Amino acid sequence: MEEFFHRHFENKRREFLKGSVLGLGGVALQTLMGCGSRKPAAKQAIAAAEEINKPLINPHFQPRAKRVIYLFQSGGPSQMELFDYKPKLYSMHGQEIPPSVIGKNRISGMVSNQYSFPLAMPSATFTQHGSNGAFFSEHVPHIASIADDLCIVKSMFTEQINHEPAVIFTQTGHQLSGRPCIGSWLSYGLGSMNENLPSFIVMLSKGGGDQPISNASWSSGFLPSHHQGVQFMSASDPVPYLSNPQGIDRMDRRRALDFIKKMNRMQNEVWHDTEIESQINQHEMAYRMQMAIPSVSDLSDEPQHILDMYGEDVKKPGTFAYNCIMARRLAEKDVRFIQLYHLGWDHHGGLYSGIRRATKQTDQASAALVKDLKQRGLLDDTLVIWGGEFGRTSFSQGSLTPEGFGRDHHPGCYSIWMAGGGVKPGLVYGETDDFAHNVVKDKVHVHDFQATLMHLMGVDHEQFIYKTQGRRYRLTDVSGHVVHGLLA
Repeated sequence: MEEFFHRHFENKRREFLKGSVLGLGGVALQTLMGCGSRKPAAKQAIAAAEEINKPLINPHFQPRAKRVIYLFQSGGPSQMELFDYKPKLYSMHGQEIPPSVIGKNRISGMVSNQYSFPLAMPSATFTQHGSNGAFFSEHVPHIASIADDLCIVKSMFTEQINHEPAVIFTQTGHQLSGRPCIGSWLSYGLGSMNENLPSFIVMLSKGGGDQPISNASWSSGFLPSHHQGVQFMSASDPVPYLSNPQGIDRMDRRRALDFIKKMNRMQNEVWHDTEIESQINQHEMAYRMQMAIPSVSDLSDEPQHILDMYGEDVKKPGTFAYNCIMARRLAEKDVRFIQLYHLGWDHHGGLYSGIRRATKQTDQASAALVKDLKQRGLLDDTLVIWGGEFGRTSFSQGSLTPEGFGRDHHPGCYSIWMAGGGVKPGLVYGETDDFAHNVVKDKVHVHDFQATLMHLMGVDHEQFIYKTQGRRYRLTDVSGHVVHGLLA
């Protein structure tokens, strides 16, 4: 340790002697320019980093929600098979979709060589549920049972037609990776509500499909790296290395971290890099998580009737049901943003069996999460979101056969639902045409959805900006409006 300090101060002495000529000139120049009283930007960044877990901003207005659970259904769930009932698709099954309906809408390269576009009726029947008589498919009976708690938006639309840019666009507000996602923005702006757990946690469910998803979807982008999503693994230990190695006790780990922290702070005095503070914060968070995570992931204290409510897969780590009950337990611990990703909704063929498999894995647990939050008094200040990156075409991709047909990507309209957290329950918002192909009433762009989400968290999306590389950035880029019709 003494050798380390000796080398450190020797380096400081050399740096002073090397830079003294220019350094003294710089001091004089600052004085002449009237800048001597200003605090250097680097020191301001360090001072801000000292408050690393505290909110950067005060809410611009009273928040409706304290936390978000986002059940992202990756692949593009078919709106016609779930929530957007279109009787005309049954009567016109097999007929060509009218050219006036397709209009100038984009089609993907997967159907660009297709000469016929026959309409395909949904592979499900629909019934009405709830006090407003909203239509739900037979594939989602459990979600239908909470109809009066849901705010269904049928008029979502996006600008992207391929999976990766569409997912990135939904999560970050821009089609190219490199910008912060919603969870990172909220972690950065609103801070943490539990110092022993990350403010932004991500879980990927297994068994849904093999389509890859990029971790750019939960990246912190140009924000400090400790605001990126912390991914929980599909294993009995959701976080690697929770246990100390054999022969190392907790006090040994504490002493090692304290020594590393001292070295990092010395480096910060030289480089003035806020990422060094992020590294310190991440080390400290990992240390605290060793105590916090085991109690969160231990389901032994859950009553059997609660486990039964989530479904038979609830005790299998990594399943959607397990991740949903984990999301509820994390919400109880005041984790700010909990993101679940479920793959398996990309049905270019075999839609009949594919949609049944996807809904069997997600329907019961999604509804159970809302019910569980509600009975614990958490739904009022927890915003639950269910939806994907785009919808599907009303016409068939490939040959129209009873069970073999599929649907291509469709950015022109799709459906999502929300619950709790200040949205209006029992509402069906927006409307599409008779073919579920175009929005005809109350359009909601992705940036509008993001602006509304931020509004529910007490943040004005137009005022919450971050300046980097000479430009001011925000989640909604240069557009987006709060959809007040969705608010309770």
